[in-house]
Amino acid sequence: MNVDIRLDPELKLHILHLKGKFLPTRQDAPPTFDDKLSYIVDIDSAVVSVSTASMAHAMNAYVFGEPDAPLKNLKLTANDGRIKQEGTIRKGIGIPFEMVTELSATPDGKIRIHPVKMAAAHVPVKKLMRLFGLDMAKLINTRKTKGIAIDENDIILDPEVMLPPPKMWGKITSISVEGDDIVQTFGAAQPEAPGRSKSNFMAYRGGVLRFGKLTMRDADLRLIDADPRDPFDFYPDRYQQQLVAGYSKTTAAGGLDVFMPDYHKIAKPDSK
Repeated sequence: MNVDIRLDPELKLHILHLKGKFLPTRQDAPPTFDDKLSYIVDIDSAVVSVSTASMAHAMNAYVFGEPDAPLKNLKLTANDGRIKQEGTIRKGIGIPFEMVTELSATPDGKIRIHPVKMAAAHVPVKKLMRLFGLDMAKLINTRKTKGIAIDENDIILDPEVMLPPPKMWGKITSISVEGDDIVQTFGAAQPEAPGRSKSNFMAYRGGVLRFGKLTMRDADLRLIDADPRDPFDFYPDRYQQQLVAGYSKTTAAGGLDVFMPDYHKIAKPDSK
């Protein structure tokens, strides 16, 4: 695939490989590109990477997006296969903290964040927590967060809940840190280095699919990167801009190939 899916202007998921199904969320309407609430991407197997910058944006905007969320101003960096998180604990005027973590997949397919080193205001957090009789569950009030749970002193992230639509269902079977990217493997897919794939397209086969005023039955549609020299930058919220700026061809089998420019190559400065 080699596709960057934008969930918002700053949050990109790099899809190296994905096989799955478009499931309608309503019985009386098929999946439609014009309504990202009309479908769920049900993943059978996939390799998906997200940069530390995109993950930090997701944490700040969605997981801890409420005004009274316990953690704020999160910044993530990768080093030697681990993730360093820096931010502010919302206590009084705010306490700066940093945490070095290891990532792994839980048995039920979520992301486990295991702290190996923590400090707040340059004091080891374990010492502070012992002093005040705290644990991670008291430090992070999950009632004011989204897609997060606490397991002893580990943080559990649920991508199905924490990310904005279109929703993606799938079981993460392994997770690793590759350079500046967090690479998640779903199902039995084999991970590969980010950017390795040169097949920049998304293909949809079978069922009913709607986009714009067109409805395809027994769908046979490919969305193809007009410039395969870099990943296909696809933004579902603005796909019609990409559609209008590209062109389409009918295949010999009666399907449709749509060639689209990358979103960032046509987006106006004020696009959101």
